Amino acid sequence: MKRKAAHVIIPEDLLAQIDALVGQRGRNAFLVEVLRQEVNRRRLLQMLRDPEPIWKGQDHPELKQGSDAFVSRLREADREREEEVLGPWLPRPE
Repeated sequence: MKRKAAHVIIPEDLLAQIDALVGQRGRNAFLVEVLRQEVNRRRLLQMLRDPEPIWKGQDHPELKQGSDAFVSRLREADREREEEVLGPWLPRPE
């Protein structure tokens, strides 16, 4: 990943708190982590404020039968796969 230097002025008291948490040698990694989290948080908030729906019905025709039918099909597929993989090792009800 390419990096580029940025000059950031931080109040002394805040810098002292950062140093107490991560040390002087951990400043950069700490600030990058915090900045990424904040960028992601703000992008999520921006997306949630957008009136355009994120989930569009036409993109998910498998849900036309209703969510309960969809979940039932998923569970049945899981049971079939479990049977296929585990076969005779599956516990059987008596």
